[in-house]
Amino acid sequence: MRKLIAFAVAVACAVTLAACDQGTDPEQPAGPPQPGTLRVLAGSELEDLKPVLEEAAKATGVTVNFSFTGTLEGTELLANGGADGKYDALWFSSNRYPQGIPGAASRLGNQTKIMSSPVVLGLSTAAAQRLGWVGRPVSWAEIAEQAGKRAFTYGMTDPSASNSGFSALVGVASALAGTGSAIDAGQIGAVTPALTEFFSAQELSAGSSGWLSEAYQRRATGQEPGAKVDGLINYESVLLSMNAGGKLPEPLTLIYPSDGVVTADYPLTLLNNTGDDARAAYQKLTEHLRSPDAQRRIMEITQRRPVVPGVPLGPRFGGQSLVELPFPATQEAFDALLSAYFDKIRRPSRTLYVLDTSGSMAGDRIAALRSALVGLTGADGSLTGRYRKFRSREEITMLPFDTGPGQPRTFTVPEQDPQPALDQVKAFAEGLTADGGTAIYDSLKRGYQVLSPLVSQDANRFTSIVLMTDGENTDGSDAASFEASLPGVPENVRGVPVFTVLFGEGNVDQLNRVASLTGGKVFDARDTDLGKVFQEIRGYQ
Repeated sequence: MRKLIAFAVAVACAVTLAACDQGTDPEQPAGPPQPGTLRVLAGSELEDLKPVLEEAAKATGVTVNFSFTGTLEGTELLANGGADGKYDALWFSSNRYPQGIPGAASRLGNQTKIMSSPVVLGLSTAAAQRLGWVGRPVSWAEIAEQAGKRAFTYGMTDPSASNSGFSALVGVASALAGTGSAIDAGQIGAVTPALTEFFSAQELSAGSSGWLSEAYQRRATGQEPGAKVDGLINYESVLLSMNAGGKLPEPLTLIYPSDGVVTADYPLTLLNNTGDDARAAYQKLTEHLRSPDAQRRIMEITQRRPVVPGVPLGPRFGGQSLVELPFPATQEAFDALLSAYFDKIRRPSRTLYVLDTSGSMAGDRIAALRSALVGLTGADGSLTGRYRKFRSREEITMLPFDTGPGQPRTFTVPEQDPQPALDQVKAFAEGLTADGGTAIYDSLKRGYQVLSPLVSQDANRFTSIVLMTDGENTDGSDAASFEASLPGVPENVRGVPVFTVLFGEGNVDQLNRVASLTGGKVFDARDTDLGKVFQEIRGYQ
């Protein structure tokens, strides 16, 4: 069986300045060390620097070979030594998370800040005017109060998957704590009620800033099902780029909380084991990128702020001074904040897994499916596995299918003593067997029928469907019949996104179409571990 490929930010793709190779794994070298080349493990949002880096290559002779990954995945790779000898430098939106992890922090060398972008709230013009937040200071406390009243709704990335989401969580928690110092593990309980109010208005989650902004745009323009959202918490650069793109029905008004923000400073960081040639290339590249001309180009192309004194901000950035909130510096604080967020603060998830158990899944494939699901019950003890497992208060429904949909089974993970419920999920996963045909569309239709009464009983959940199949539809309804049936889907589940997982010989066109029709996303699991793909999807639930 071919190994499975992780898709989007949680997976890395090696990219030269000209193109992105989707088949490269971040745990493999980005190429051998070469004079004039920097092998860089980077956050996926830096792909927009391509024009700047092409110009830098002409000016300095330094070529950048990117491998993209998520902050959590990259930090884990550093901490376990997986990046040693394979990468010369690290380039995330911030080093705050790896600096708090001992094994990762010890591998960080020289750091040079290249650009910056604060994490702020962007609201549609109408929503900002309705709330009276135009032209006056607005604090996080006031934003949280209005969020608790559901006076507006917003989208935000998952803080375990994206630095913008983690920065937003830290910023809100620090501001509400009001101590003037970095929030620590002991203070989190005191601010949990206010944070719960704040996150009650979150209607959209995502594993990456890019997908979040695209989903907001599609909903705002009626291109996909689901309720429209009033705004986003994201990097200033992303929000300004959305305005500049001209695809929104009305521009976003950026709200810079008066009590402070957390700013991404994009440090290009040399790794301690880097050779002399790479160090020389690093010096040339950073000097060029901090030149006034390059700083202006970065601001023009990426909407990020210059960090070099004397390069003035463009008028689109606004004139207000920003207060920088303190950031926690220890893994203990990170763990406590993320655990509270998932287990107590944010709205809980509801996920329906529509799982192919047809005859073609026999052998290694059904074993991979069992292992992926068991990993989500807490069996995966890695850094990413710790935060991407099934969470307290979560509702999980398993719907296996072959020639037709099987018997659904729903599990609810209680906040207190979750282990017995997780053990039940584990036993169910381990009991999956493979036989029969492949009724994809009948099983999706059945999935909507199963979900509708669950949503009616408790609508206050992030609800999604995950469809995993290793083949084409061979039984029951066809694609046209499924598409024709969508207007008749119960209204309370009509906007539920379907995240489709390509596996084995899964039909790309069929799964792309399902994801497109429902506002979901396709995850390609044909060439890397299926468990990693399931973990990645967790960032969107």
